Amino acid sequence: MGRIIGITGGIASGKSTVTEFLRQKGFEVVDADAHVHQLQKPGGRLYQMLVAHFGAKILLENGELNRSLLASLIFSNSEEREWSKETQGKIIREELRALRDKLAQTEDVFFMDIPLLFEQDYTAWFDETWLVYVSPDVQLERLMKRNHLSKESAEARLASQWSLEEKKKLANHLIDNNGSRDQLLSQVVTLLEGGDVHARH
Repeated sequence: MGRIIGITGGIASGKSTVTEFLRQKGFEVVDADAHVHQLQKPGGRLYQMLVAHFGAKILLENGELNRSLLASLIFSNSEEREWSKETQGKIIREELRALRDKLAQTEDVFFMDIPLLFEQDYTAWFDETWLVYVSPDVQLERLMKRNHLSKESAEARLASQWSLEEKKKLANHLIDNNGSRDQLLSQVVTLLEGGDVHARH
């Protein structure tokens, strides 16, 4: 059974920089968001379930999901939000578990990048968890710059998630991204060396 490390962060915390670096080092990194995206493509499990529930009105002319309409249908209605969280959450967990179990047969160590790792209670899946952390001020500033948002819009988006301060108490290791990219990646190297973590290839 391979060793499994969970990576998480918050919006604009720099998690993708860390996962990209790990891939360059030869590690398998499962991107939960990309996997969900695949499941929502025509023929995918989530796609079929969403169309069965909402009907063809949520499809674009090319047969793909109309994501903005879907988001407004789900987030404007608390019952739909609850339904989505429960049913989509169940399928996503099943699919990620199957992927995890498959990789555990072939990899000595691999990573799973799950944005809502703590919120959706994935902690028990991992031998250890890494949190890419930035201070609230830095996170707000980077989010405004990256997504071209006003301060109010950025604050509202951050308020809808668990704060990094809350997640900080739950993670095994913190990777501080308040400094430069080099400072960020040197911490990753230290964690890899300290934990004697090596890629197979």
